[in-house]
Amino acid sequence: MNGNKGGHREGAGRKAIYNEPTKTMRVPVSRIVEIKKFLASNKKTTLNDVASITLINPSTFKRIPLASEKIAAGFPSPAQDYIDKTLDMNEHLVKNEAATFVVKVASLSMRDAGIEIDDELLVDRSLEAKHEDIVVALIDNEFTVKRLMVEGDKCWLKAENPDYDDIHLKDCQELLIWGVVTFVIKPFRKHK
Repeated sequence: MNGNKGGHREGAGRKAIYNEPTKTMRVPVSRIVEIKKFLASNKKTTLNDVASITLINPSTFKRIPLASEKIAAGFPSPAQDYIDKTLDMNEHLVKNEAATFVVKVASLSMRDAGIEIDDELLVDRSLEAKHEDIVVALIDNEFTVKRLMVEGDKCWLKAENPDYDDIHLKDCQELLIWGVVTFVIKPFRKHK
C-alpha cells in the first residue's frame, strides 16, 4: 500500500436512490423525521430511464457542408477548408424512417457510455439487437436504457455507471428489446 488516502475508490460514496439529480436544502429540524418518512414511503424501484419517446418526422431538409478530408483532433490545416458536398442529416442519421424514434434520457445509468440526463437517443426499432448494443428495453412496463449482454442462451442488461445495478431477469420477468440505439445527440455547448 502506498499510504495515500482519499481520492476515488471503486464502489465508494453514496449510492443513487432516486435516479435523478438531488439538491441540498435547509429544512426545519422539527420536520426532518417527517421528511425522511415521506421520502422513504415514496421510494420505489424504478427502471424508467426514458423521459419521452418521439417519432422521427424528417419532413424538413437542411443540408450542411461536409469537409472533403478528415481532420485530427487538433488544429486543422487551412487546406481542409475545402467543401466538396453537403450532407442531409436525415439521410445521414435515419436509415429506417418508419422505425426510428428519438428517446430522451431520464437517468445517469449509462453515464460512462457518454449518455446523460436529457440526451436524445436515436433508436431504430427495425434493427436486431446484438451483444454489447446499447438498447431501449421494456421490463415490467418500464423503459430502461442499458447495454445488452448475451451469454449463450441468456441475456442481461449492463449499466454503464457503478452507482446503478445491472439487470438480471428474475423468473417471472420478461425482457422486450424495444429498439437499438444508433446515435446520441447531445450539446457540447450549453446555450443560454
